[in-house]
Amino acid sequence: MKYQSGNTGRIFVVKFMEGEKPLEELKELAVKENIKSAVFWLIGGLKEGRFVCGPKGDEFPPEPIWKEISGNNEILGIGTLFWYNEEPRLHIHGVYGREDTIKMGCLREEARVFLILEAIVMEIADITAKRQLDERSKMVVLEI
Repeated sequence: MKYQSGNTGRIFVVKFMEGEKPLEELKELAVKENIKSAVFWLIGGLKEGRFVCGPKGDEFPPEPIWKEISGNNEILGIGTLFWYNEEPRLHIHGVYGREDTIKMGCLREEARVFLILEAIVMEIADITAKRQLDERSKMVVLEI
């Protein structure tokens, strides 16, 4: 295990509107506000998106299992933001549901807001953690 100790920085309350792309908006917020590391929570609705719900096997590099969010879905998620080279990268896990169908996974692409989506973004100050390419998994992962 590796770890760093930091402090709570600024806290942002974010309201995304119908049709917005929250993954892109969160990255833009990080650039605009110079947020280098953060944890965030999401609550609201999505009507589109692609997420990964595990690897197909135990081999490296892992081959993702992709699933789609279609139609309006409730979302409850948590994520982290750290930079990789010159750009912010997000890692978000959430649950997505409509009626009796509940899905869970790592939200990665094409997410669009249904009605409203809220986020609380808590900056983590005084740490140097960032994302790096892991040669074994071929994924960009947290490096401390």
